[in-house]
Amino acid sequence: MTAGGNRPPAFRHELYPYEGDAAFVAGAVSFIEDALSGDETVLVAVGEDKQAMLRDELGKSGADRQVSFVDTGALGRNPGRLIPAWQDWIAKSVGDGLPVRGISESPWRTASPAERGELRYHEWLLNLAFSASPAWWLLCPYDTTTVEPAALDSARLCHPFQLADGRHGDNPVFRQGPFAFDDLGAACDPGETLEYGPGALAAVRDKVAVCATGHGLQGARLRELLVAATEVASNSIRHGGGSGTLRTWVADGVLICEFHDAGHIEDPLAGRFRPAVRQIGGRGLWLVHQLCDLVQIRSTPEHGTTIRLSTVLD
Repeated sequence: MTAGGNRPPAFRHELYPYEGDAAFVAGAVSFIEDALSGDETVLVAVGEDKQAMLRDELGKSGADRQVSFVDTGALGRNPGRLIPAWQDWIAKSVGDGLPVRGISESPWRTASPAERGELRYHEWLLNLAFSASPAWWLLCPYDTTTVEPAALDSARLCHPFQLADGRHGDNPVFRQGPFAFDDLGAACDPGETLEYGPGALAAVRDKVAVCATGHGLQGARLRELLVAATEVASNSIRHGGGSGTLRTWVADGVLICEFHDAGHIEDPLAGRFRPAVRQIGGRGLWLVHQLCDLVQIRSTPEHGTTIRLSTVLD
């Protein structure tokens, strides 16, 4: 029996714990060469250092020319952008009639605590996002010498499969879900709160702009943040009980805008799918993910919805 039932799932989400660079290269190259031998298309999304290692090793046989590489840094640090990126690539590959494999290693070593929390949640969301997708196989390497134990423990729970001791197989500790998100960290001396409702979007933008410009944010980055803030506040007014509360503050070089309302977002994947071309509505949260460096959404029927937008200050 495979993880999740008698029939193999279309999406094979596999954990690869490894120890050090040599083990990473060995496992990843074996995975890639096996895919290429079966005429599968391969996309590798890792940092620049890991890309260089794989290109060097694969280049010995010329296999590097058959693999597509994406720098995870180029996608930004917001995990909310990753699912649409994989969707786009899979749709193109399936459209070309090719079986699909991918390798994706998150930047755990350099991620902030808030980013790590979103990365952990993202790993579970992948199972939901691709439960009905065309068949494909995603290998997720985790360096046990650098990834904190809590992150690795969490990863073991949300990968149905694992690569261990050179063998691909079921992961006995996989948990179907639901998966709990991390609590938001405490606000750091937030400025005055702003209560907003119908007709108050200009006041929302003004408050965000005052805080942002006071810390040097300007130009396109400021305009993007103002669009995102307007989208979130508009959602509060339309879907969150007609009003909300905004707080802004800066911590560790990051501007944070926090919105809270009484609504409840039932879909944990809200904002994680690229809207269809002819889709009417439902684009706001997706746009917010594209415009902000990190988006944290916490929503329950009991406590309402809190959304934090983070923008790194250069």
